[in-house]
Amino acid sequence: MPSPLISPLVNATELLQRLGDPALRVLDTRYALADPLSGRLAYLGGHVPGAVFADLETDLSGEAQPNGAGGRHPLPDPETLARWLGEQGIGNGHTVVVYDDPSTGQGFYAAHAWWLLRWLGHERVQVLDGGWPAYLAAGGEATTNEAVASPATFTPQVQEGWLTSADEVAALPETVSLIDSRAAGRYRGETEPIDRKAGHIPGAGNLDWVGSLNPDGTFRAAAEQAGRFPAGDVVLYCGSGVSASANLLALALAGREPGPGTRLYAGSWSDWVSDDTRPVATGES
Repeated sequence: MPSPLISPLVNATELLQRLGDPALRVLDTRYALADPLSGRLAYLGGHVPGAVFADLETDLSGEAQPNGAGGRHPLPDPETLARWLGEQGIGNGHTVVVYDDPSTGQGFYAAHAWWLLRWLGHERVQVLDGGWPAYLAAGGEATTNEAVASPATFTPQVQEGWLTSADEVAALPETVSLIDSRAAGRYRGETEPIDRKAGHIPGAGNLDWVGSLNPDGTFRAAAEQAGRFPAGDVVLYCGSGVSASANLLALALAGREPGPGTRLYAGSWSDWVSDDTRPVATGES
């Protein structure tokens, strides 16, 4: 029988009480798009005892294509990711807590790892609410000792219907809401610091992922999350399929779990603009 779903979030006090539990595993996913080495350096400078480091580029993404198809951070091959998880001592029977550092302004990496594990069929995974700063504020100790993992077996059970492609996005019925999770300026095409074109997918609305968080980096309450999103089925995207995960977690908090009704366009904007025949919209939809 599959294990029951647990809350997508765990607070720092609860995590501190559970450290040392042989069934617990912790992933440090700190990262910065502008400085890819920063997460690893932050981990080496101090992390939750027992935590292993998961790098967005090398561990949690697949290989990017030269023409940009698939996006800047393609989904990893499920078997490859499962093998890596097992090498880090994470098996199907473990509860996994994932954290990042919202104080950097990029508090979506843990949500991305949460979604990836859920996509692989692992239900017992939680994001540390408030991340690394919340852990320290709760009295958590930092260690510089790297975790020594005992290999485990992680068998993926990839969830069908959780993803959508560019062709499917282009043909979405009016009953499905397409949501761009990037900042408003990028959505409107006023600025584009990363990808080759500015703007958004025609027909998409804009719900910046930052709106899922309180000013202190914790996630907003379930009722507030529910009020942010349109009713009915949704497809979410962002720049490369990573920050949209914060909105996916927000939906889960509101009781709308990942699935066919809350799909991710994983290639996102960076995949969309890799094909010059695809239309681009600017301004407000």
